[in-house]
Amino acid sequence: MRITEIISIDHIACGVETASKKRALELASELMCTNMPSLNQNEIFESLIAREKLGSTGLGKGVAIPHGRLKTGDNTIAAFLQLRNGVDYDAPDGELVDLLCVLMVPAESTDEHLQVLALFSEMFRQDNLRQSLRDSREPEQIYAILTQSP
Repeated sequence: MRITEIISIDHIACGVETASKKRALELASELMCTNMPSLNQNEIFESLIAREKLGSTGLGKGVAIPHGRLKTGDNTIAAFLQLRNGVDYDAPDGELVDLLCVLMVPAESTDEHLQVLALFSEMFRQDNLRQSLRDSREPEQIYAILTQSP
C-alpha cells in the first residue's frame, strides 16, 4: 500500500492548537471526515479513544500513531496533525507528542492494519523526517514529505 492511497492534503493540519490528547483526537476525527461524508466523526473518535484505553499509541520522540477500526467502509484512511505545542500522550519516553498520524482501517483488514502501522512506524524513526514535519508550515509540505518517504 502506498501512502498516497490513504492520505490527502485535506486530511493534514499544521500548527494545531490543543492542550490535551483527547482534544487532539477529537480534532483528528473532525479532520478525517473532511470531504468524506460517508464517515462518522463520533465513530472515529470512539474507536480512537477505545484503542488508547488499551495503551498509549505514542511511539516516542514526539510522535503518536493513534489508530482504530471502521465498522463501515472498506478503505484505510489517514490524517496528520502537527501540533503547535506538544501534549501529554503517555508516550513510553515521557516526551510530549506534537506529531500525530491517525489511521482508520476497515474492521476486517487485520493484515493491512499491521502493514500500515509498520510503514508509518518505520518512517517516524527517521530524525530528519520528524524534523522536516515539525518545520513545515503548510499541509502541502507535509504531504510531500509523507508521500516521498520510502
